Parts: sequence; C-alpha cells; structure tokens
Amino acid sequence: MKPLIILSLAMLLPSCAVVGPDYIVPVTAVPAAWNAAQPGTASMAYELSGWWTRLSDPLLSQFIERALAGNLNLREAQGRVLEARARRGFAQADRFPTLSASSGADRLRHSNEVGARSASELYSAGFDASWELDLFGGRQRAVEAADALLQSAEEDRRDVLVSMAAECAINYVEMRSFQERLGIALANLAAQGDTFDIAGWRFDAGLVTQLDVDQARTALEQTRSQLPALRTGLDQAKNRLAILLGEKPGSLEELLAQSAPVPTPPEAIATGVPADLLRRRPDIRRAERRLAAQTAQIGVATAALYPRLTLVGSIGLESLAASRLFTSAAGTTNAAANAAWTLFDAGRVRHNIAVQGALQEQALARYEAAILGALADVENALVAYAGERQRRDALTAASVSAASALQIARDQYAAGLTDFLVVLETQRTLLALQDQRAASNGEATSDVVRLFKALGGGWRENAEPTGGLRQ
Repeated sequence: MKPLIILSLAMLLPSCAVVGPDYIVPVTAVPAAWNAAQPGTASMAYELSGWWTRLSDPLLSQFIERALAGNLNLREAQGRVLEARARRGFAQADRFPTLSASSGADRLRHSNEVGARSASELYSAGFDASWELDLFGGRQRAVEAADALLQSAEEDRRDVLVSMAAECAINYVEMRSFQERLGIALANLAAQGDTFDIAGWRFDAGLVTQLDVDQARTALEQTRSQLPALRTGLDQAKNRLAILLGEKPGSLEELLAQSAPVPTPPEAIATGVPADLLRRRPDIRRAERRLAAQTAQIGVATAALYPRLTLVGSIGLESLAASRLFTSAAGTTNAAANAAWTLFDAGRVRHNIAVQGALQEQALARYEAAILGALADVENALVAYAGERQRRDALTAASVSAASALQIARDQYAAGLTDFLVVLETQRTLLALQDQRAASNGEATSDVVRLFKALGGGWRENAEPTGGLRQ
C-alpha cells in the first residue's frame, strides 16, 4: 500500500510555483458621452435584452422567438460551447493521476534445443497509477486557458444571438417596406390609369392630340414596370426571414400575405454611456476572454523550461498457479519517482514562449480594436438614425405638397386650363416622393435596430433559459 499512500500525499502538495504572467483585465479609456447624441436619445440605460418589443409589433416578436429556437447559426454556436466545455474537462483531467487495472495469464514451453522441455505458467492481476506533478503550474495555466476559451465560446453564442435578432428585425422591416412601396405603386398605377382614360376621352372629343394619349400610356407603363422588381424584393425578404427562423423558403407566405405598416420605433432611445459597451457587447467580452486565454498559454509554454517529476506505483498479485493468485503470499508492490529536464533543445522552448507572447500582443490589439469598433458602430448608428429621420420628415412634407399639386393639375387639365405635361410631371414627382418616403421610413426603423444591435442588445446577463433568452 505504500505506493498508493505516496500518491495520495503527493496530491495534497501545492505547486511549487505558477510560472507565467497573471492575467489582469486591461484598462481601456472610453469617452464619457456619445459624440453623436441626438434629440430622442438619453444616457439613461434600460434593459435591452428584448429590445424588439419596443417596436410594438407582435408578429415580429413572434418571429424572433421562433428564430431563438430554430436558427441554425445559433445551434452551431451552441455546439461550439459544448466543444469548449469538453476541452476544459480534458485540460482539467490532466491534473489528476491516471489509474489502470490489468490482469493476465501466461504459459511458456521451452524447446529441447535450449534445455529440458518444460512448461511454466504465470498469473497476474493488479492496479497501476502514474501522476506528473504540476510543480510549476503549467497544467494549471492550461486549465485557466480552457476556462477562458469556454467563456469566449459562450460570448460567441451571445454575439450570434444579438446578430440573429437584429437580422430578423431588419429583414422583417424591409419586407414591410416593400409591401408599402408595392401598395403605393399599385395606387399610382390606378391613378395613372384614370389619367390615361381622361386623355383618351379628350382625344375622342377632339380637344387634344394623340401626343397626350401616348404620353399618358408611357407614364402608365413605366409605373407598371416597377412592380416586378418590388415583388421580387418582397419575396426575397420573406425567404431570408424564413431562413433566419430555420425554416424553408416560402413557409411564412400565409402569415405575411396581408400587408402591415412598418414597425414604429420608440420616441426615445436610451443609449447609456460608452463604458456600458464593455459589459453589454458580447464581441468585446469574447475578445477579452481570448486575451485571457492567450495570457495563460504563456505560462503553459514557460513551464516547459523546468523539470518534470512523475510518480508511478503499482500493487498487484502474481502466482505460478491460478489457485494461489489471491493469497497474501502473491502480493507485489512497486513505487518510483522519475525526474526529467530538458538541458538542450536549441532554444525551442524559449522560442515557443516568444511565440505565445506575440500572440498575446495580437489578442490585446484585437480586444482594443473590438472596443473601437463598438464605439464606431454606436456613433454611426446614431448619426444614421438622426439623418434618416430628417430625410423622412422632409419627404413626408414634400409628398403632401405633391399630392395637392397633382389634384390641382388633374382638375385644370380636365377643364382644359393646363397642359398635359404638367399632369405627367406632377404624377411622376408624387410617385417618386411616396416611394422614397416609404423606403426612408423602413430605413429609419432599420437604423434603430442597428443602434440596438450596436449597443449590445438581445441577451441578458445571468439569465435563466426562459422566454426568448436561452443563455
């Protein structure tokens, strides 16, 4: 039993030293406030985990909930978390002894050429144990690296969740925008059909020439030519939305057959302060965890500079007869300690340490770049939303004026008080303004979605897997 006692006592010994740098989270300066803060935004932060509910569209919320359950990218990210968890267990297992059992029965018969022909038998059974002591913390650092990579995989899954929710919303908004633009084109097509009829009546009455009829038909067919492109964009947006939900293209046709308005963003959006991004953004958290993992890898590489001590031992039974194998006289024991130290390797270990240090510098640069990129995402989203709101308001006012001008022009043309070209120009202007206004309305809502995404919305820290958030 002495070998087992030695191994048991050795397990209680702490590491002599843990080599390599201890990880410290880098301190990165961020602005105190957003440079592009606009009216309608506030520094006060609110819960962003279910930001899509602020768009007040139950069908959109339903789609995002379905995507959380069926999105294939999210399922793949969950698989990476399971892989990282298994790798962490693999690294942890290296810190403990290895125990194996064996048994055997041998029969040996010598030939007449080497002596008297005889036979011998040997029966054995036993347990073997070996353990490499983590004297300098190399395996402890490996576990630290595996822990950080597991946390990085979890942040990667959250980042996929954030992106998936935003893509669902953007494609849904785009689909509703196409529906609105298609409705505008059809309404203008009907109005231009009426104008064409008026031109035909006046031509039949000898009040105008064939030129007015041809111009009216040209405008009518130009508007008709826009319909296929709008229907194509609408169908493609529906298909993209279905894929995000993990469903086949065309599966949402029944639910989306009826047109509905573009979701309306909230009047005020609480953006918080830039420092909140370090906590909210999964991509920043992922980069920080990968930096921690790479820092631990320096310790793993450094441990190779020092001696390795391995304890081995075994207890067992040996007998020349199977009937006497389990007697006290058949017991055997063995214990040994082996030390190894690489004295010369042409600098291989030190070069590996330098490699790991260079990789740490790269990981630090990626972490800092992730912070800068996140700041830029929010600033750009704020600017885009503010600019699109102004553009939408101007297009709305212009559309109202153009509609009034068209009605006046049509009345005057019917009374013979104006040229037909005036009617055509006002019709073209109104159609263009209404289409641009509908597209701008959808783009403004999409900019709000991009802002929520840039702020890191779409998941909740320390949440249980309930509702729409499966942590």
